Amino acid sequence: MALATRTGRRPSTLATLWRSTVGKKTVMAVTGVIMLLYLVAHMLGNLKIFFGSTEFNGYAYWLRTIGEPALHYSWFLWIVRVVLVAAVVFHGVAAYQLSRRDLGARPTAYAHRRPRAGYATRTMRWGGIILALFIVWHLLDLTTLTVNPRGEAGHPYQNVVADFRNWYADAIYIVAMLALGLHIRHGLWSAAQTLGANSARRDAALKFTANALALVLTAGFVAVPVSVMTGVVS
Repeated sequence: MALATRTGRRPSTLATLWRSTVGKKTVMAVTGVIMLLYLVAHMLGNLKIFFGSTEFNGYAYWLRTIGEPALHYSWFLWIVRVVLVAAVVFHGVAAYQLSRRDLGARPTAYAHRRPRAGYATRTMRWGGIILALFIVWHLLDLTTLTVNPRGEAGHPYQNVVADFRNWYADAIYIVAMLALGLHIRHGLWSAAQTLGANSARRDAALKFTANALALVLTAGFVAVPVSVMTGVVS
């Protein structure tokens, strides 16, 4: 029988789901898929930089006009941003609470060392922290243009090129994208398990998909700063 809250009301189904371990893992899986779909679209958009400033700036302008006239200028982008912020927050909170719950379930140290986990698994938490910090920096850099060396609204191509001519911007971006690749590699596999998409026959295909997607996304994102550094994009 479900426990009543202090007000005498039974908790809602969503509240009960959120409090459960399965619920938190489901939230992590669903929000992870939302962010993954965004990353694929974002990477494809970034690669338009190789077609020149007119193409890239035109694409950036088009993003702000999606939904017109039903939506006002830039409303679509703000809707996407709100959804992504919510996904990141719920993903991070669920991950933290699951981590604390896992530690609470075994307050004493193991008598014997457990087999070492894979590199991606052992760096998931630190990778998440790196990505959270990167998101803040990335927004300040190329959305609000607060820390961008050029910072001229309406000229995204020129802002990106000016940004990646600085070694520290390249280092921050590349390290974050490597962390992202590891996060996707392990996270996609975990999400498949949580959502019940894995099976004995599909495991090999899911692992291949997770590895391939992580590699493609990492390479696709890193290609931009590397191309600016080497003069391919200028």
